[in-house]
Amino acid sequence: MAESPPRPIPPYVDIRRSKRRKRTVSAYRDGERVIVLMPDRLSAAEEARWVETMLARLDKQRSRSRVSDEKLLARAHELACRHLPEVPEPASVRWVSNQNRRWGSCTPADRSIRLSTRLQSMPAWVLDYVLVHELAHLIEPAHNAAFWALVHRYPKAERAEGYLEGVSAASSLDLEDF
Repeated sequence: MAESPPRPIPPYVDIRRSKRRKRTVSAYRDGERVIVLMPDRLSAAEEARWVETMLARLDKQRSRSRVSDEKLLARAHELACRHLPEVPEPASVRWVSNQNRRWGSCTPADRSIRLSTRLQSMPAWVLDYVLVHELAHLIEPAHNAAFWALVHRYPKAERAEGYLEGVSAASSLDLEDF
């Protein structure tokens, strides 16, 4: 039985090929667009199949999210108004599953904020703290005294820092040693 041809690639999908990328294919949402990163060597048919696979994965991931990317952006706006009124509006705030060592990241140049999906199971006040932390980077990129003064405007900052430190410490414990 012949394999059915792959569907055409939707216009909201940007494909970025890389000669340095050898085996992995990844994808993420950037606003209304989907960015698919793949090795340069893939054929057009393989490309189309991978796009279809990655779109399905992103849809599944989005349905599992307790808070959508749109709600994250709205929450970031609310927190900024309350604690950091001078912060510029973030262009995007989204969940990412590829951050295993960070809770969040921010690119001030394009005003994008990414939060680890590991935060989805944590209390709302911890998520809020990470959002405030990343919002503060839109004003102050470095982790200097001015940055920490901005972050600590959030009333539960110290509590959330302790919570995240505890989670980090617990994740590196070797329970077989006990």
